[in-house]
Amino acid sequence: MNNKVNKAVDSIQQRLTEYASRLEYTDLTAEAVHAAKVRVIDTLGALVAGFFAPPCRIARDLAAQMPNPDGATVIGTRMKTSPDMAAFANGTTHRYIELTDTYHWPGSFGGHPSDVVTPVLTAAEYARASGRGFITAVVLAYEIYLRIDDIFDNMGFDHTNFCCLGTAVSTGKMLGLTPEQLSHCIAMAVVPNVALRIARMGHLSMWKVAATGQAGRAGVFAALLAQAGMEGPHLPFEGKAGWCDHVALKRFALDTMGGNGTSFKIQDTSIKLRPTVGLGIPSILAAEKIAPLRNIRDVKEITIEMYKRAYNAIGSGAHLWNPDTKETADHSAPYLVAVALMDGTVSTRSFDSAHLSNPEIRALMQKIKIVENPEFTAGYARVPAEQRARVTVVTASGERLVGETGNDKLSLGAPQSDAQIEEKFRSLTEDVLGAKRVRHILDRLWHLEKMENVAAIPSDFVMI
Repeated sequence: MNNKVNKAVDSIQQRLTEYASRLEYTDLTAEAVHAAKVRVIDTLGALVAGFFAPPCRIARDLAAQMPNPDGATVIGTRMKTSPDMAAFANGTTHRYIELTDTYHWPGSFGGHPSDVVTPVLTAAEYARASGRGFITAVVLAYEIYLRIDDIFDNMGFDHTNFCCLGTAVSTGKMLGLTPEQLSHCIAMAVVPNVALRIARMGHLSMWKVAATGQAGRAGVFAALLAQAGMEGPHLPFEGKAGWCDHVALKRFALDTMGGNGTSFKIQDTSIKLRPTVGLGIPSILAAEKIAPLRNIRDVKEITIEMYKRAYNAIGSGAHLWNPDTKETADHSAPYLVAVALMDGTVSTRSFDSAHLSNPEIRALMQKIKIVENPEFTAGYARVPAEQRARVTVVTASGERLVGETGNDKLSLGAPQSDAQIEEKFRSLTEDVLGAKRVRHILDRLWHLEKMENVAAIPSDFVMI
């Protein structure tokens, strides 16, 4: 009698397992390797800048209650905790100031694929991975995140779902999981960790940034469970109650993945030059062209023209004219433009209590109206996307001041040179780490592929 059960195969789960198992550093292009190093530098700079913020301190305090000398480092400290808790603290911290990369492709969901970077680094430290192993894991996590991002359009769910899955697969690869274990890891990332979009809608709370930490934590934990022998649920994507039918709301296939002549998706993300939601950056850049205004009280009205996706996300809703937290303010076009017009730009200091409660900023915001510009909407749907906005200020005397941004050198999506990446990193870190240590860190990270063990990286960032 044959008691063997023939189980159905989840083709997406199988595709991810096989792709991750085969991918090696030698499969990566020079462009993908460089893109990974740029995003590691960029993300760690953001971590330093956000380190002392309240949600980041809360995450560290919780991690401190779970010490584990054989675990992974809470970056910025000498403290080690369990790898999943370290991923939570590090992911939350790098996400705080809204300066990590962003992504748009026509028809894509969008989001912040750099959410994977510090959780993957945490796992790499725990696994004692080499620099090449870590780079491969970063490219892999981005690839999974962005290929699914390109086919997912259910706006009721959050992009941190992609972070969880990408982190889980990359962690599993660095831990040396067998294909069977990696398959279970994928299932344990997908099924229990379905994050909702409400985390970043309406009045926003600390959880907007902690959602990244939670996704990274869940991804690392799924890999640790699989390593310990835990089996995941069957058919996580394609089963009757699986992710395709109830989260993606459609069946899909991952036919195209990076390698063998196909470019890796990590090269398609945009580096931010302002600490705010990516959809707000075009309006900030437009406002900067006519800022700072000489006489705020003389302003009669302000019109912001933007593309439809930006309008829907950060330009409509009464709460945007009354932001009560940093998290809401950095997703509010009226606030961002008002600050840019007053101060000349938007910086990490633009969201302190003095700015949030400034009566002049509040008064200026009430003079702002926001409209969709169909021409800008059409441009946003092109490849490459046009990130356009126009800000028009009319004064009491009838003077009109117009600032517009499009595909110029400062536009979101414009290529950034290594010198610009370094300048941004220094601006975020030198006050805390000092110029000498920053030079050392940059040299180490630009030559990441030569590192024998990336566990040496966290010690460069100790701040407390």
